[in-house]
Amino acid sequence: MLVNTKEILLKAKEEQYAVAAFNVFNLETVQAAIRVAEQQQHPVIIALGERYFGTVDVEGFASLVRELAMKASIPVALHLDHAYEKESIVRAIRAGFTSVMYDGSKYEIEENTRRTKEIVEIAHMAGVSVEAEIGSVALGAFSDEEEGAGTLTDPIEAKKFVEETGVDFLAAAIGTVHGMYKGEPNIRLDLLDEIRNLVDIPLVLHGASGTPDEILREAVVRGICKVNVNTEVSLAATRHLAESFAQEERKNAHLSTIMADMQQAMESVMTKFVRLFMNK
Repeated sequence: MLVNTKEILLKAKEEQYAVAAFNVFNLETVQAAIRVAEQQQHPVIIALGERYFGTVDVEGFASLVRELAMKASIPVALHLDHAYEKESIVRAIRAGFTSVMYDGSKYEIEENTRRTKEIVEIAHMAGVSVEAEIGSVALGAFSDEEEGAGTLTDPIEAKKFVEETGVDFLAAAIGTVHGMYKGEPNIRLDLLDEIRNLVDIPLVLHGASGTPDEILREAVVRGICKVNVNTEVSLAATRHLAESFAQEERKNAHLSTIMADMQQAMESVMTKFVRLFMNK
């Protein structure tokens, strides 16, 4: 069933677990995410980034996810990830996305607040929930996200921002990176505690790939309700393809077989994350 992302995250917050938001790029990634979620009987968020609008037909994609979600036995949400332009957000809302992320983290806090508040007003009129970001997640290896400053979230600023904008969930920058870490991770769980104590809406963690399992588990225990996963899934797919085509007997394999096997490779990685976030 396709549901509002806020509905999924409020339940996660109440019952102290997290939900994976898997970044997807094609049919196989969507099918993998929903299949794994059904196997684990845990909700899932299908996330499409604004940066993929050039290669993915947004309206067709939304229809595809909606049809697959209606067949699913678990709640499925459709989320617009890291959008910087109002036009992209309006397009996603019209296409049927159940939540949108406006990323105004490149602006000073006052401008971020002003712009985010405008997006919240637009989205809420359509019954769509909104994620925003305070601070900025740095860019690691093998990621195709934009460069981030790596500025950590200020808890006091976060509290004021949430109160003034009315956002439904907040991405907190506590030291994770987009992509894989280039050095030893330095995740500020103490900062997460400070933010959680001041902000009462569901919190989001960007940058699960490469983050130690014990850190992810602890972040969920301390209040993270949504965790974005992208790079590890992408790497599982591309490495499978590289290894497959390195085998002589696979070089002329049918595309349908190659894509089905690639989906299985992604499902293995997704399963690991979903189980981590279930907090059982």
